Amino acid sequence: MVYFRTYLGTFVKFAMNPALTMTAIAIPCPFTMDLAAKLIALRKAKGLTQQEMADLAELHVNQIKRYEVGTTLPSLEAIKRIATTFHVSVDALLFDEGERGPDEELRLQFEAVAQFDAEEKQAVKSLIEGMILKHQARQLLQLARPTPSRAPAATKARRGRPAQRAARS
Repeated sequence: MVYFRTYLGTFVKFAMNPALTMTAIAIPCPFTMDLAAKLIALRKAKGLTQQEMADLAELHVNQIKRYEVGTTLPSLEAIKRIATTFHVSVDALLFDEGERGPDEELRLQFEAVAQFDAEEKQAVKSLIEGMILKHQARQLLQLARPTPSRAPAATKARRGRPAQRAARS
C-alpha cells in the first residue's frame, strides 16, 4: 500500500487489488483532525445539528459531515461561511491557540504600545518595519552567497579535473 497526501490535506491510500488495478481510498489526514474537532465543538456548543449548521452556513449537510469526519477540507469560501456562522475568526478555526501571533512577552509589549499616542505608534511601526526589512535582506543575501564550505570544494574539484584528465591520457 502507498499513501499520498493530496493538496486537500487528505491522505489517499492506493492498493493493488488482485486484478492489478489501483484502488484509491481516502482516509482522514491527521492534520485535519484539529479542524474537524473544532467544527464539532463549535456546533455542539451552539446546540446545533449537522443539518442546522449546514443551513446556517449555506452548505450541504454532506459537506459538514465530511468536514467533521476529516475526509475533506472545506474550501476557503466554506471556511469563511463557517467562521461567519459561529462568529469566530478564520484563524480560530485553522490555528491552535498560541500557534499564531506573538509570544507572551511581545504581546505585553504590544499592549503597552497600544497606549501610545498616534505619533509614537507610527514611530514604533517604522522601527518594526525597518527591522523586518533588515531581516529579510539578510536572508536574501545568505541565499545569494555560496557558503564558505561549498566554495573551496567546488574550486578544488574544478582544479583537479584537468589534472585528472591529463593523467588519464
